[in-house]
Amino acid sequence: MALHEQATTGGGAAYVPDARIALSTASVYPRGATAAFDIAARLGYDAVEVMVWTETISQEAGALRSLADHYGVPVCSIHAPTLLLTQRVWGTDPWVKIDKSIELAEEVGADTVVLHPPFRWQRDYAAEFVDGVRERSERTDVRLAVENMFPWRARAREMQAYLPHWDPTESDYEHVTLDLSHTATAGSDAMAMAAQLGDRLAHIHLADGMGSYKDEHLVPGRGGQPCAELLETLAAQGFSGDIVVEIGTRRLDDDQREADLAEALAFARLHFAAPAPAE
Repeated sequence: MALHEQATTGGGAAYVPDARIALSTASVYPRGATAAFDIAARLGYDAVEVMVWTETISQEAGALRSLADHYGVPVCSIHAPTLLLTQRVWGTDPWVKIDKSIELAEEVGADTVVLHPPFRWQRDYAAEFVDGVRERSERTDVRLAVENMFPWRARAREMQAYLPHWDPTESDYEHVTLDLSHTATAGSDAMAMAAQLGDRLAHIHLADGMGSYKDEHLVPGRGGQPCAELLETLAAQGFSGDIVVEIGTRRLDDDQREADLAEALAFARLHFAAPAPAE
């Protein structure tokens, strides 16, 4: 893995791995994919992750390639439409959703497809999920990175909403996405999860959270997650996956949204660096 040397303000140097800092289209919701590419280009993001949504542009390779070419920002990853709110995008068959996501990623040149584990009520799909992901991974160069989730909570009750589990560390996935808002909601130890995953950690969703039962997706540095520590550790290890800013801005006006996205990018650039080795 190539490392880039850069000077620091203290007169020393830091090494920055060749990983991209990307912007998720989910971070500009309710604005669409075009706005995400525009903001990513103006703020200096390296790439865009496309959340496949009800928006037609997010589902069409030609439209996404045109946006990438126009703004000079590539698509690094596709987030499959496996959320509750996208249950009817590309039909209701979850394997069709995954296969179409892989096809879309291949057509736009994306390296990764992000998957959520099955919901509890998708029992047949859940029973074959691990094997099905493995089989598809063998047929494509695209990484299928299963994302960590969290138990659902209401008042004092907790429900296991995902199968085989919301925590992917114990499952036999070749690639995993680590989401730092989800570790906050789950009460997971993000650093321990990253260490346990080792080389299986392929993709990062950079956000923060205070540990609420809600999935908060705060700007990194505004919650209680070890966002800076994780980035510094990954930089020291020469992490080669993509680091995708996925924060919630839907309640913000355009100026506030851009300010938060600029702050998140600056945080990632600052902390995704490893100290230079001593002479």
